[in-house]
Amino acid sequence: MNALALSAVCQAVRPGITTRELDRIAEDVIRSHGGVPAFLGYPNPDPFGPAYPATINASVGSELVHGIPGKRRLREGEIISIDVGTILDGYVGDSAVTVPVGAISTEAKRLLEVTEQALRIGIAASRVGSRFGDVSASIQEYVEAQGYNVVREYTGHGVGRDMHEDPQIPNWGKRDRGAPLRAGMTFALEPMVAIGSPDLYVKRDGWTVATTSGNLCAHFEHTLAVTDGEPEILTL
Repeated sequence: MNALALSAVCQAVRPGITTRELDRIAEDVIRSHGGVPAFLGYPNPDPFGPAYPATINASVGSELVHGIPGKRRLREGEIISIDVGTILDGYVGDSAVTVPVGAISTEAKRLLEVTEQALRIGIAASRVGSRFGDVSASIQEYVEAQGYNVVREYTGHGVGRDMHEDPQIPNWGKRDRGAPLRAGMTFALEPMVAIGSPDLYVKRDGWTVATTSGNLCAHFEHTLAVTDGEPEILTL
């Protein structure tokens, strides 16, 4: 169901639509299938900050994650990262994608391609016999070989009854480090990639995270399960 909601939002992305309209699309899909938006009301990391007020994260351009949907109208040539979380039958699904708004620059297109491929590489490394460091290193090595940088402040994470469970899974690391992967583990991988400096800051709304440089960044994510064979993508 999380995949259905994310797909519906991506299909609606176009110049002129507001991020609030995209948010309503996701909420309608989730609730019509008996689910609950996992992000809505999620506690702020700052104990004095506001809870998250929407169903999706809608992060545009240099915004990486946690962008709050609102009156902003998308413009031709922008990119938008859409992150959706759903609770169904007591379990959480979490996935994200960065998509173009109309025609985008060659630079932006390549950023999206590299970040999506980094996710594929991380998923392929998520198998019994590997360690979490192998997964993290595979993402970092590919991204940096392409001339980009991985974000270090935010990571992948375990997913199950709660949206953020142990372990944290950075998009950087060293091979042969960390806990071994076992069949039955479920977690979200989410490469976050920036052009130039990966340094970030949180905007005044207390949620939206953006690059300090103002450069573009991208975010792709899937929830997956480790099996005795190929990893299974649960939010495909």
